[in-house]
Amino acid sequence: MSNKTTSPHPKFDTVVIGAGIIGLSIAYELNRRFPSHGILVLEKEDTPGLHASGRNSGVLHTGIYYSPNSLKAKICHTGRFLMEQFAIENKIPIKKTGKVIIPTNENELASLDRLMTNAQKNGVNAQLLSEVEIRKIEPFARPYQKGIHCPDVSVIEGKAVLSVLYQILTSRGVHIETNKKVCRIDEENKILTTSDGAQVGYGYFINAAGAFADVIAKKVGLSRDHIMVPFKGMYFKLREEKSSMVRSSIYPVPNLSFPFLGVHFTRIVSGGVYVGPTATPAFGRENYGVIKGIRLSESFSIFTHLIQLYINNQQNFRKLTHQEMGKYFKTYFLKHAQKLVSDLDGKDLIRSPKVGIRPQLVNLKEKRLEMDFVIEQKDGSLHILNAISPAFTCAFSFSKWLIDNYLEKP
Repeated sequence: MSNKTTSPHPKFDTVVIGAGIIGLSIAYELNRRFPSHGILVLEKEDTPGLHASGRNSGVLHTGIYYSPNSLKAKICHTGRFLMEQFAIENKIPIKKTGKVIIPTNENELASLDRLMTNAQKNGVNAQLLSEVEIRKIEPFARPYQKGIHCPDVSVIEGKAVLSVLYQILTSRGVHIETNKKVCRIDEENKILTTSDGAQVGYGYFINAAGAFADVIAKKVGLSRDHIMVPFKGMYFKLREEKSSMVRSSIYPVPNLSFPFLGVHFTRIVSGGVYVGPTATPAFGRENYGVIKGIRLSESFSIFTHLIQLYINNQQNFRKLTHQEMGKYFKTYFLKHAQKLVSDLDGKDLIRSPKVGIRPQLVNLKEKRLEMDFVIEQKDGSLHILNAISPAFTCAFSFSKWLIDNYLEKP
């Protein structure tokens, strides 16, 4: 830490805003490269990773879904490897389970072929198998004619990753302060003011604030063409007597126009099977309940942008909205689950308290959902505006790429 005796507040070389997986990974990589660098991580909650990072499915993705020219495709494969190595080195629960991706009708076969093309171009280990071969892997799956097997997919205990990162960083002298929401940014004097009135000086700050990244960016005149719109991910759990029906993970062929993967079955590290998530439009960045997390001014803005997306119908947004709103109802959710796995009925799905919010960036000019990471920079700061899936998978490789491409040695 560079703390000048004449300064009324502490000053750090770099301040990271947000202690989710991306913020902690950036701090980890900065500290690894520049161990004498003064680093502070500010987190608005009382615990790191309380939101998206601590609520995801725990699946480490291979990169099969992403356009070969995208940043996601370039860093996902390496990111999965680095996360697996980190887990092994630090004794974090992880299990290589593999997964199958299956079409449920003839209309999805073309998208399945496109996924195989992605796999070939992105260096993903994936096999196109017949219906019979898929059922040897997942006996209760319901593929239409064929499917894809991705044997390298792993599942990990995500909260344990966050906990270990926190322990490593603090043991190495990185400062992590919780209950510190950044409210004001004085760019001229390079001072951040938090909600408790405290001030901290910075040489450079990195905005990894997740669902509030656009709010932070707008404080310094960035993110003018973007706004965050939240989508709620709700889960059911397969009752224990039926959990043996799913050996690993069973995914549908997604609509590749959207950054959502559809309702799927995931066997987690502890052995249970989750079914979900939905991608239902939410009315607050932390709207985990029916009304919990809704603030009137924010909800009005979100609703307005959702209506605009619906009217313009880019990426067939209306169809997505109709499908996802229906999933609020268990009977409709069950129909989607039954397309993937046979012999399910309503009593087999137990509603889970696990709910996540996906902070999805919307391009206001083009009135569409952004499909890739979006990064903006100006003198003194760097802003990560769309750190969505596979952000957990590729957190370490993303941090390396970010520092290589945007930051110079202090």
